[in-house]
Amino acid sequence: MIVEEVSVGVEVERRPGATRWQRFVWCPAAIVPERDLAAWTALAEDGEAAHFFAGNATIVLRSTDTKVLKDNADGPTPSIYVVLRRARSLSGWSLHLVTADPSEAHAHADVGDDLVEALPMPPPILCRTLAFLARYHVDRTEWSRRRESPDAEALARRPVVEGIRNA
Repeated sequence: MIVEEVSVGVEVERRPGATRWQRFVWCPAAIVPERDLAAWTALAEDGEAAHFFAGNATIVLRSTDTKVLKDNADGPTPSIYVVLRRARSLSGWSLHLVTADPSEAHAHADVGDDLVEALPMPPPILCRTLAFLARYHVDRTEWSRRRESPDAEALARRPVVEGIRNA
């Protein structure tokens, strides 16, 4: 398996919650270049919304996952998926994963309390992903087995022969 890594940063937006039980709503807002900032550094605040640098992460492109990467890159809106996980921090979240693999993101969306958000793939990362796919993707024919129709004679009841029981 061949692996290529792309380093990125993640910007997260915080808005006031809609109910009294939820003080804030956090949502990944953008994929940005890697930065030399501490995680959850405040970047900007404009009335209702505040933006934070959630941290740096690494997108891993694997040669074994080229089919799903190709489907993502060739789709109408190529996406990068950000996974935030509950944590004991000021924000209540930690940056858990950034991936270009939709199936990996889907696995995190199905289980637990993770917050998964799809963001548009920035053009430099899309170019790098397409170059990776050009080097390592191999189209494979998908095979599906066909069931043969059952033989009615083979399934028919057999007559009972003296001394021998049907199984």
